Amino acid sequence: MINYNKTYDVIVVGTGNAALCSAIAAKENGAEVLIIERGTKQKRGGNSYFTDGAIRFAYKDKHALQPILSQVSTKEIKHIDMPEYDTEDYYNDIMKVTKGKSAPNLARQLVNKSYETIQWMIKQGVEFELNENQSFNNDGVLQFWGGLPVKTHRKGIGLIEALIKKAELLGIEFKYNTRAIQLLTTDKKVSGIKVIEDEVENQISANSVVLACGGFEANREKRVQFLGEEWEQALVRGSEYNTGDGLDMAIEIGAQPYGDWSGCHAHTTDFQAPRVGDYTKPGDIYKKSSYPLGLIINCNGKRFVDEGADFRNYTYAKYGKETLRQPEQKAFQLFDEQVRNLLRVEYDLEEATSLKANTLEDLANKLGIERDAFIKTIEEYNNAVQDGEYNPAIKDGKGTQGITPPKSNWALKFEKAPFYAYPVTCGITFTFGGIHVNEYGEVLDQNQSQIPGLFAAGEMVGGLFYHNYPGGSGLMSGAVFGKLAGDSATKYVLENAKISN
Repeated sequence: MINYNKTYDVIVVGTGNAALCSAIAAKENGAEVLIIERGTKQKRGGNSYFTDGAIRFAYKDKHALQPILSQVSTKEIKHIDMPEYDTEDYYNDIMKVTKGKSAPNLARQLVNKSYETIQWMIKQGVEFELNENQSFNNDGVLQFWGGLPVKTHRKGIGLIEALIKKAELLGIEFKYNTRAIQLLTTDKKVSGIKVIEDEVENQISANSVVLACGGFEANREKRVQFLGEEWEQALVRGSEYNTGDGLDMAIEIGAQPYGDWSGCHAHTTDFQAPRVGDYTKPGDIYKKSSYPLGLIINCNGKRFVDEGADFRNYTYAKYGKETLRQPEQKAFQLFDEQVRNLLRVEYDLEEATSLKANTLEDLANKLGIERDAFIKTIEEYNNAVQDGEYNPAIKDGKGTQGITPPKSNWALKFEKAPFYAYPVTCGITFTFGGIHVNEYGEVLDQNQSQIPGLFAAGEMVGGLFYHNYPGGSGLMSGAVFGKLAGDSATKYVLENAKISN
């Protein structure tokens, strides 16, 4: 039980990747740390619990990954083809997909700290492995693409379990089923937090607070207010508790709202997926990410995006939003027999909703769409496909000509039966809008001055992602800024108050 008469050095709100990294870093620096979680113990882990585990960091070349991938032998590494991916590549990817709007100081901190933070996570017990979804076997050589060759062992579950285990070994206190509702201040410094536990309000004193409790993606009213009316019915791919509490608390005491409050990370997800994250089936199993190899049509039988514009790492977040804008907020990913064996593992799971037909006419009937319009779309696409060498490991330039939208890469004629269709909709993952945080995790007010004793990490960091984001960057950002916030909070306490004995 919490001693409500005690003053903690650092209170961390949340139990996701960012929160746990903050708490562990603070504890390693000697702070007395308390973690507060709105959910039950069985529903801890935030959005991180549901992630597929892919994590983007600057690694230079494949040999720099050997200390990270302990299960990959020197012999095996010889049969891996992996492009170099240094800090400039990572930074340029961020700036490319955010259209140059990402705050340079935050983007630079993320990419420059990424590799060393991965090394730090290993010391905390987190295990990493090759990301099989980012490679193709090319005559015995595992050919990687897209700058995302690593993921956490056992996906988000493994990540959270490892960090929880480390936190508990360090003696960090956890308080579950406790909702933080207000930051307390004394002499304009954060001095604690007000919580609700079993409908009873209590106050917990602290010398600093790290907010790492997510965005507002699970708050229907806030989604409508900031993202638009079409987002009211969007599926929530992760935690049901990310309703914007941390943002509200921070802004209430003067934190500056910052970043793209009208933007979010969204993904095409199975049309029959749960309305909120199912803790009995975590691991991002409902997503559908192989669309660059096929076609996407709406309920009118029309294509509406360039499926092959880029690798899925750089398009899936924005294509989820495009799906939401379609009739019935629904679309269908289509594949023929030529590419069926190349699809990612989520297409083979029992949870995957799929339809199969041997003719285009039968497929249209099973999809419940207008047959003639659908067949016309496929015919126009097939006639527009250009010759070229098909290679899904690179942007092969094998595209279409004379149709809108085009398919810029990986364009094969849709003609070899059987045909497969997967109904999808849009699932929201996290919101881009947050509060203004500097590169050390310190929360800033409207005058760009630090709010004494307040720090933030994870989804709450505004100004990093706009429009879109490079896949795997959210998990890396959570770890980088989580650790930085924990370090900064402890440094602040050491400089401004006495560390608890």
